Amino acid sequence: MTTGRLDGRGILITRPARQAAGLAQEIAAIGGAPFIFPAIVILPPPDRRALDRAQSELDRYDYAVFVSANAVEYGVGAPLAWPRRLVAFAPGPGTLAALSAVGIDNARMPSKRMDSEGLLELPELTEVAGKRVLVFRGGGGRELLADTLAARGATVDVVDCYARAAPSAGAGGLSEALAAGRIDASTFTSSEGADNLWALLDAAARERIAGIAAFAPHERIAQRLRALGFRFVVVTEPSDAGLIAALLRRFAAGGY
Repeated sequence: MTTGRLDGRGILITRPARQAAGLAQEIAAIGGAPFIFPAIVILPPPDRRALDRAQSELDRYDYAVFVSANAVEYGVGAPLAWPRRLVAFAPGPGTLAALSAVGIDNARMPSKRMDSEGLLELPELTEVAGKRVLVFRGGGGRELLADTLAARGATVDVVDCYARAAPSAGAGGLSEALAAGRIDASTFTSSEGADNLWALLDAAARERIAGIAAFAPHERIAQRLRALGFRFVVVTEPSDAGLIAALLRRFAAGGY
């Protein structure tokens, strides 16, 4: 088991604001200095009609797939009268915890890959001919899940229950923190967030952030970080516990 403390290391958290607080508390509890800069802004859907209709017709479906904790927050919101026969699916522990928090306690989650590919390997989602499946996601999300389930014979309805946007306030505070050496590592939970942050930084700030360790819970995000120019990318286990363990291992070994 990894033990130790972060001894004042500055850790950049780029996840959306509502989801950043819990991780920031965990980092602070082991001596780190969290620096929250949401690289993605999560907004309500521009048109709620499809979401309202789906929420009122839940009993028509066999399975409901939530692609993220944001999909739970905006797709469910306050606890609904969730039909007992409607089985929910989550790609990872964060989404699973969000479902539990709104009273949906029958959710399934992959045990290996924590992503859409992992969901599609679950036995229930392999044999879906004749099933009705509802997918809660953000606007413009990947089509792999819905397309594969449809190809397997399911009737699939996709609901865009939230929208994503880049930050509009600029990155002056982050650039100053990087220049002052107050950021020792960065964390990313989406490729889109990495792109948004990179676009906001000037050349000097990009060079500084590219030279410190970046942590990501999925190889797809890590590949995007490397393509942008990040030189030290660490792939963690797909949970906050996995991220914390990776941070402790890195800095126990001397860090960057």
